[in-house]
Amino acid sequence: MRKKVLITVVTYPLPSRSYDELVCTAGVLEDGSWIRIYPVRFQFLTQAKAPGGFEQYKYSWIELDLKKRTDDFRPESHSPINYDFSDLQVLGKIDTKDHWTLRRQHCLKNVYTNLAQLIAESQEPSNVSLATFKPQAITEFLWETDDREWKPEWQAQLQQLAFNFGGEHGQTKKKLIRKLPYKFYYKFKDDAGKSSKLMIEDWEIGQLYWNCLQNANGDEATALQKVRQRYWTEFVEDGNKDIYLFLGTTKQWHQRRASNPFVIVGVFYPSQEKQLKLF
Repeated sequence: MRKKVLITVVTYPLPSRSYDELVCTAGVLEDGSWIRIYPVRFQFLTQAKAPGGFEQYKYSWIELDLKKRTDDFRPESHSPINYDFSDLQVLGKIDTKDHWTLRRQHCLKNVYTNLAQLIAESQEPSNVSLATFKPQAITEFLWETDDREWKPEWQAQLQQLAFNFGGEHGQTKKKLIRKLPYKFYYKFKDDAGKSSKLMIEDWEIGQLYWNCLQNANGDEATALQKVRQRYWTEFVEDGNKDIYLFLGTTKQWHQRRASNPFVIVGVFYPSQEKQLKLF
């Protein structure tokens, strides 16, 4: 199936038992429905700024051949027909003019405001696993310390992946993706006043942390405050952003029918539209 997809999500890599669960991307089709694409070659994320990197395709329309995954019960999950993405066509990027008007038109066609409703629809038979969510209020931005290194078995797996995707003949070994030493979270309320705390797992916040750490000459406390400045002060406290959350389930916890299988896989942050007041 040839699909036209507006890429909106690139997740930070997390090792798992098979490489095709290591990274994924997601986006919306022309009718506003969500689609998940995996596996994406490891180098597309480790070399995000290089030609072919999916990170540079965020909010770009792409076309490629996809097939529904038979090993994933989630209806949005697809895999590429060609794992080298040789059939990929980039059709153009959607800009941020007029408070992200064009992006809003495509990304906000179906917006949830009640988390209980979304979780109910994640159950059989719908199994919804990707959604746009509008919180009534974001109340906190938090972080917690995490392991600083991948588990030994994951390190071995990542090293093998780096070798496999290292070059045309696997001769050039790539640098392993770095393990984030912190987990970042938003706490928010839905339209029923229910409070939730969800982890933010997109590529953008992870890369922001590494960039801030480099600019802070390795001072983690300063880097964390810089991340907070963007995700709390700029996005929430200043009141200039109209925040939506892209939510996605992890296959493991969705399959186990966890009470809430969702994490935040992206943050949609257009500026507030100023409405004219009538006197």
